[in-house]
Order: sequence, then C-alpha cells, then structure tokens
Amino acid sequence: MGLIGYIKEEINIIKERDPAIKTPLEVFLYPSFKAILRYRLAHKLYCKKRYFLARWISQRCARKTGIEIHPGATIGKGLFIDHGHGVVIGETAIIGDNVTLYQGVTLGGTGKEHGKRHPTLEDNVMVSAGAKVLGSFTVGANSKIGAGSVVLAEVPPNSTVVGVPGRVVKRDNVKLPVEDMDQVHLPDPVGVDLEQLHHEYELLFEELQHHIEDDNKKK
Repeated sequence: MGLIGYIKEEINIIKERDPAIKTPLEVFLYPSFKAILRYRLAHKLYCKKRYFLARWISQRCARKTGIEIHPGATIGKGLFIDHGHGVVIGETAIIGDNVTLYQGVTLGGTGKEHGKRHPTLEDNVMVSAGAKVLGSFTVGANSKIGAGSVVLAEVPPNSTVVGVPGRVVKRDNVKLPVEDMDQVHLPDPVGVDLEQLHHEYELLFEELQHHIEDDNKKK
C-alpha cells in the first residue's frame, strides 16, 4: 500500500473509532496518526538493520507525541491509539489487526526474559487506559483488558480481564464489535466475590443466632 492509501486507511480507522472527530483534517493533528506513521518508517529501517536511525526516529516521535513505539515491534493493520500519551510498546511486542489502545497502556517485559519478552496481542483486542500487559505471553483475539489492570499471564480468546493482578472472565465466542470497545461496561469479579462473602456472612450470623437462642432456652 502506498502512502496515500495508508493515510486514507488511517483516516477511516480514526473516524470510525473516535466520535470526537468532526472533519478528516483533524486526523492529521492526532498524536496516534503521527506516531504510527513514523513507526512504519522506523520499522522499515530497523528491518534493514539501520538500528540507530530507526531509534532516532522513534525517540524523536516519543518526545513529540508521548507515544513510544520501539521500531522492532511488529504491528498489523488498523491499530488505533486513543489520545495515547504514555503508551509504551516494547521491542518484541506483536500486535495483530484492528487493535485499540488507550492512554497510558504499556506492552512491556518483566525485565527477566531474553529474546521474545513482550506480549502478543491478537486481532481485535482492546486495552483500556492505564493497563499494563507485562511478559512474553499472548492475549487472545477479541479480548478486552479493563482500565488499570495488570496482566501477567496468558489470556484466552474472547475474554475480559480486570483487576490487579488481572483476572479473566470468559465471554461469548463472538468477534468484538466496534461499538463494544468501551472501557466502562466490564465485569466486576471482585464485587461478585464480596457479594458472595456478604451473603455467606449473613447465613452464618443467622445460624449463630439460632444456636444462642437454643442455648438460652435450655438454660
């Protein structure tokens, strides 16, 4: 795909996923648009072993946009970074098609691995604001990572992950539609656990009260 075709594709992607866009020209002001465009150039240089020049482009872009994408990362079509300030994508990260990242997302390593040390995100994954995905594992296709979650282990396809550390909640085996890419309507497994504990506490309290009443009657 040529430069003009790529720009048209990026405009369509941003207009589709960001309702704040009113005119196509606004896309050219987006940090995401600038960062991904420069990543494509830096990645080509990186693949040709022009490492210094590739890193120079990526670091210069990081200073201007707040989005740091290592030129060694592998990124598919349709990546959308909403706002994007504080987003970090590591060297060995692999991102599939139609992935959405929000501000403050880190696709990083744990500092202990060698070789492949950053995560792989399959197609149609959404990672919400402030989430950290750390390690050389795979986040399956059509999955959602909740805001502020810390994901340290494999995520099956069609799942939602919330919490610290991230907990997986299985979803239906369906492709994640664009209108479902929000950061609010997520399961709350911690809340469910607390509700269950509260219910069990009430049952235990009632049983204890009955024992106390029975003992009083015997006396």
